[in-house]
Amino acid sequence: MNDRPVILIADDNERLRTTLSDILLAKKYKVVEAQNGREALEKAKSANPDVILLDIDMPILDGIKVLKILKEDDEEKNIPIVVLTGEDDLDVRVKALRLGADDFLIKPPHIAELTARVRSLTKVKAYYDHMRRYQTILEEEVEKRTQDILEANKQMKDASLETVFRLSRAAEYKDEDTGMHLQRMSKYSYAIAKKLGLRDSVCEVLYYSSVMHDIGKIGIPDHILLKPGKLSPDEWTIMKRHTVFGGQILANPKSEYIRMGELIAVTHHEKWDGTGYPRGLKAEEIPIEGRITAVADVFDALTAKRPYKEPFSNEKSFSIIKEESGSHFDPRAVDAFFAVQEEILTIQSRYKDEGESLLFKLAGSPAKNPE
Repeated sequence: MNDRPVILIADDNERLRTTLSDILLAKKYKVVEAQNGREALEKAKSANPDVILLDIDMPILDGIKVLKILKEDDEEKNIPIVVLTGEDDLDVRVKALRLGADDFLIKPPHIAELTARVRSLTKVKAYYDHMRRYQTILEEEVEKRTQDILEANKQMKDASLETVFRLSRAAEYKDEDTGMHLQRMSKYSYAIAKKLGLRDSVCEVLYYSSVMHDIGKIGIPDHILLKPGKLSPDEWTIMKRHTVFGGQILANPKSEYIRMGELIAVTHHEKWDGTGYPRGLKAEEIPIEGRITAVADVFDALTAKRPYKEPFSNEKSFSIIKEESGSHFDPRAVDAFFAVQEEILTIQSRYKDEGESLLFKLAGSPAKNPE
């Protein structure tokens, strides 16, 4: 609001405008004049008046049209408007009040009545302006607090996920041949999940949680985990326990990421035909997250060097995945895998094993840039 309230006098009668202006100037108001309806609209926008004294019978645009336009405008609708009418214009006054006029005065207005109406309405406008400023400040503060909370949540999430990645990497730390396995496998899983039409939020949690699939290997003795040859039946029984150990490590979680990580750790070696482990689940008894990571994990294992094997070619690995559809793998997950084959190969190329022991790097939301 201005230091002095601004009053817009809109009337085509110059003598009346001058009279009203002199009265209001003497009362320390700032006065702006308009001699027709179009000018009244222009001055209402440019001068930001606190009260408008509006004549009904004006050229170009009459007062009723000006009133209707102002009350339909989000910026000007809260400016108090006093309609100036003749003594016999009852119908006009009623129409003006229905359109949103705040008050009316009979021309020529009495000085005391004029100043009393203007003083009252400038207080109304001042209160409205104060509330609008307060609302703006409140909205800005809410926005700032919201952003602060979002940033704090993001930092907590990043810290939590970094811990997840480091613990997951620790499970494979002794095996130098696993290289970039976690990066590739999680991105393969994300690509398959997206193609299957899982919700973005589920795909994101899967992206982060899938790195925990082999966390139970921490509990497997080195002589079995790193054995270069074929495992004996007893050794294989122990090796299969890594799924159970993973479930135990991640049991009773509060985080949705750990919850899905537990699910994946326990079920990523189950098979579609029921011959997998540790529970022998079959078909859709296996959670979709486990079925997706099974395809991603096996493809990466086939194409990567391991203590017990040299890497297979992509052609041979694709052939094995296709052959195992309906036995080892969920056919829908396999179809999705081949539907994003080019994306799979791009990820594989970008995250090649080069002997380094890199920790998983956070690189923004996987929903925007999983590669």
